[in-house]
Amino acid sequence: MSASAPTCAFAAEFGEQPRGVDSGLGYTPPMESVTVVGGGLAGTECAFQLAERGVAVTLVEQKPAARTPAQQGDGLAELVCSNSFRGAALANAVGLLKEEMKRAGSLVMAVGEETRVPAGGAFAVDRERFSAEITRRIQAHPGIEVVNEQLTTLPRTGQVVLATGPLTSDALAADLEQVVGEAGVAYYDAIAPIVSLESLDMERVFRASRYDRGGDDAYLNAAFDEQGYHAFIRALVEAEKVPARDFEQPRFFEGCLPVEVVAERGPETLAHGCMKPVGLVDPHTGERPYAVVQLRAEDDPPTAYNLVGFQTRMTWPEQRRVLRMIPGLESAEFLRLGTLHRNTFVRAPQVLDDELRLRALPNVRLAGQITGVEGYIESAASGLSVGIALARELRGEPALRPPPETALGALWGHTRKQVPDYQPSNVIWSMFPALPGRRMRRKLKRERLAQRALEAWLAALDGREVTPPSADNAEASPDSR
Repeated sequence: MSASAPTCAFAAEFGEQPRGVDSGLGYTPPMESVTVVGGGLAGTECAFQLAERGVAVTLVEQKPAARTPAQQGDGLAELVCSNSFRGAALANAVGLLKEEMKRAGSLVMAVGEETRVPAGGAFAVDRERFSAEITRRIQAHPGIEVVNEQLTTLPRTGQVVLATGPLTSDALAADLEQVVGEAGVAYYDAIAPIVSLESLDMERVFRASRYDRGGDDAYLNAAFDEQGYHAFIRALVEAEKVPARDFEQPRFFEGCLPVEVVAERGPETLAHGCMKPVGLVDPHTGERPYAVVQLRAEDDPPTAYNLVGFQTRMTWPEQRRVLRMIPGLESAEFLRLGTLHRNTFVRAPQVLDDELRLRALPNVRLAGQITGVEGYIESAASGLSVGIALARELRGEPALRPPPETALGALWGHTRKQVPDYQPSNVIWSMFPALPGRRMRRKLKRERLAQRALEAWLAALDGREVTPPSADNAEASPDSR
């Protein structure tokens, strides 16, 4: 059997032994069958959660028979955009989300910890090791059968979880559109280039994290003076871009804009965004640079670095020309150039019910980015939630929808919120129910939100009720925000 430490820890802490787990009595034969379509983060996490609870899973993945332009490897859970899972601290909503996933025995988080690389205050992984280990565990699991096949239509019978994410094939997306009766919304998502360490001029770049957080090994920094920065911005804006096809309308996710789109908003925008120099001192000058490009390690020990925030839709020849204007990258070897891919998602509040089933085809649930959650961790979290909920339903147990006070519940709630223009979103604090009582300082507020979330999630996993905090328990400050 594949490694099942997360689930065993889950069982020990919460008193539940999911069917299908080797508990010393032998493997319990699966009792139900579910088809999970898509072998990304959401699909593999969902399949794992189902299988660990005794549900037989067929995981359908189109690679290696077919790939999208953004995919390069044949492994499951390929990280195509960056290798970062973002903030690790509980003061960040995504940090809380990761902690909740760990408490529920997440495969993605367990493998993420094993393949983690230095990234300051962020959680980053060696993407090749990560994908390889996810693939190994999924393929070795006795409750999961992996089928390499490209589906062009949704199965009309049987329990199905569609988790094809932003890379849903044209044929399957067209069938989904036909089923829901309205067009899915397409927009572009750009990925950042990767350069080899040995090709960088180490006399020009320097190692440092902002404000010395996370040690000096987390990032390399390429410093610009004012003149060089403005020349670089002009080159970004004027560079040739990959054009949209006639039938596609570009709609970018605000949290992952192509760097040149940001540059077009004004010459100083990047200097206050991903190129902000705050918290850094160039050891070559002893002063803060005018702007910096940060490079984050892709592996450990580092041999490759990605350009943080430099997702791009420039043509490949233009990328080589413009990005070699960055100090220290004049001779950069590009291990991967940036590219652009379509992201397809449904208008979840209209087309899904409260269990994330298609209203028009109730045997099909959706999980991951295709529901309108955004980001690696959010996608995996969606797969985890759907997997747990569906397994419990198939076992005739009470539903376990994540409580709204949790980060998992906040994401689930995002897909149910009726808004005029439904758009993808990362998990953010504004999704959480407000704390009772007076306003309080932001730091204290986030600590209380995280505490409340973890208590609610542990209680839900253990089948207990949790009493929400009262106004009397909320410390507040009259000048808080």
